[in-house]
Amino acid sequence: MSDSGEIEVEAIQGYQVLPKDVTAEIGSIKLFNKWAYDEVEVRDISLTDYIQIRAPVYISHSAGRYAAKRFRKAQCPIIERLTNSLMMNGRNNGKKLMAVRIVAHAFEIVHIMTDQNPIQVAVDAIVNC
Repeated sequence: MSDSGEIEVEAIQGYQVLPKDVTAEIGSIKLFNKWAYDEVEVRDISLTDYIQIRAPVYISHSAGRYAAKRFRKAQCPIIERLTNSLMMNGRNNGKKLMAVRIVAHAFEIVHIMTDQNPIQVAVDAIVNC
């Protein structure tokens, strides 16, 4: 340890630098590790505060307490709100992992059928309803 408090690390022999395309993939957060939030946009300006896509998540299960304060559920990611709405019936109560799996399969089908980002398709469907 030096006098300034910094730890000196010696170079490791045989260490290889990752390729640029791999390092670019590490920095981006994708839903279900497949679909990026970058190109998703809300086309209705009045709904931008209520459709949360600015904070990307890997999976739609954050276990957040979005009902503790008034209007905090507007900060919940929109795909997680879709997942939570699938758990409303009596036999599906509390089965969030099943709901996450259903949303992932549905998004895969949407991606195959339309060849578009399923997050954008879901946001457009919410805006149009």
